Amino acid sequence: MKNYSRAVLGTDVIANETAAAMLKNGRNLFAVGNRTHSKAVAFAEKYNIGKVYDNYDEMLTDPDVDIIYITTPHNTHYGFMKKAILNKKHILVEKSITLNSDELSELITLADENNVVIGEAMTVYHMPIYKKLNEILKSGTLGRVNLITMNFGSFKEYDMKNRFFNRSLAGGAMLDIGVYALSVIRWFFDSKPDNMLSQLKTAPTGVDEQASLLLSDKEGQMATVMLSLHSRQPKRAMLSCENGYIEIMEYPRAWEAKITFTDGRTELVGAGENSDALYYEITDMEKAVNGDKNVMCLDYTADVMEIMTRFRQEHGIIYPEEE
Repeated sequence: MKNYSRAVLGTDVIANETAAAMLKNGRNLFAVGNRTHSKAVAFAEKYNIGKVYDNYDEMLTDPDVDIIYITTPHNTHYGFMKKAILNKKHILVEKSITLNSDELSELITLADENNVVIGEAMTVYHMPIYKKLNEILKSGTLGRVNLITMNFGSFKEYDMKNRFFNRSLAGGAMLDIGVYALSVIRWFFDSKPDNMLSQLKTAPTGVDEQASLLLSDKEGQMATVMLSLHSRQPKRAMLSCENGYIEIMEYPRAWEAKITFTDGRTELVGAGENSDALYYEITDMEKAVNGDKNVMCLDYTADVMEIMTRFRQEHGIIYPEEE
């Protein structure tokens, strides 16, 4: 496989974790860019990165860059993605990949026209444990997945200016944490959920602070989702099957799962490492650029984005870029 030159756009927590994961596995980023140049310089020094850009455009047009990882806020993704695609860059984009389905559909078409790969940095699709669980389910030991229950609740300080509650930064529970829960559901459902009932509580800024969803697909599989940005819950996924159930804790970056069979037996299944979550995304992205595009699960990303877009439309949650 070709040794691709990878650059990161942004120097936030995710960018730091990505750079650290690369170094842990004996690799490195080629370049970094950030709105504040001094932060990019400090980031490069910290992770021994050889190139720092004075502005975003330099990265997006640099002929020496093959893959760009965009880690900036949700509402900036569309503009950066469009320019990168037009400059023939492959792009990995932090979740949620865009604000809505229209943006994503346009960019998928544009990427196809320019023969580049785009993918969402959704850990669920790349953690080895999920691939392992798929193998177990395909074996038939547990029978069919009938029900899925998803919980994710964090307690964010009630600061309406931070990104979690800030409408101008595309805040809200759905795009920030709901995307994980819906991605797990899509991974294990036979098809895209086509029925949805939902309710929500809004923050003072008008974004979704708390939400619950009921979903089902045409095969009769059902799921529930409970989300909150101001009430602590475990990051817990439960898959109820015909012959037992699977529990996955810390599911965004899970490395193990517990299976309980109907006769009471239990089995602990492990695969991968939590600390390598972002490295798995990078290596799968390289496989996609090398020809195996399906590994990025872009069709699942589009299905999840449709659900999130419908949810916001039904509850009248609109971001400034959509007005």
